[in-house]
Amino acid sequence: MQSLSNQNNAEILTIPTISTAESRHEPYAQAICDMIEAAAKVRGTGIAKRDPEYIRKKIQEQKAVIAIAKDGTLAGFCYIETWEHGKYVAHSGLIVNEKFRALGLAKMIKQEAFNLSRKKFPDAKIFGLTTSLPVMKINSELGYKPVTFSELTQDDSFWKGCQSCVNYDVLTRTQRKHCLCTGMLHDPKAPIKSKEEVKKKWKYPMKVYARWMRYKQNILLKLKKKA
Repeated sequence: MQSLSNQNNAEILTIPTISTAESRHEPYAQAICDMIEAAAKVRGTGIAKRDPEYIRKKIQEQKAVIAIAKDGTLAGFCYIETWEHGKYVAHSGLIVNEKFRALGLAKMIKQEAFNLSRKKFPDAKIFGLTTSLPVMKINSELGYKPVTFSELTQDDSFWKGCQSCVNYDVLTRTQRKHCLCTGMLHDPKAPIKSKEEVKKKWKYPMKVYARWMRYKQNILLKLKKKA
């Protein structure tokens, strides 16, 4: 295994093993929920709260990706949800243990979840909602593109999952048209871009996305205060 230095820790960390979650990983369900909740509090938005039973079900269905360190420590996690009878697939609850940050682990977990989704649901459109600029970059490299919320699943049960977000009222007041999250979609029928095209596209886009996020925050949060 390759070893890299964590910028926030002097010790040398080995990149954890990333795989499709199996029944042997069910004991991690509570730790996963705790990590998701902690991440949501730090971000102040963006991650729907889940209970251990829900996470265990995803593990049993092999609709989750987990990263485990050599010593058994939970390093990261992400699960798959399907909507409209498999027409849409979403990756949710992407988390990385703070001890394993700066290793590129989020990107590796996201890639594994993407591969698992394409294997299980080859014709599905894969989408996500995020406020994270690094996640937007990862999504773009996987072939996602920013879209309006109307292009995502309209299944009410999906949007109810946003109720635990502190900015849920923004979503409801705009009739589910706008929020601080950015919607991104991968359509398997869309032309596949070469690595060179993706690299060229991402020469300046982080600045563009950052400006877009600040714009949305200024507009939507001001409206929130007036309400």
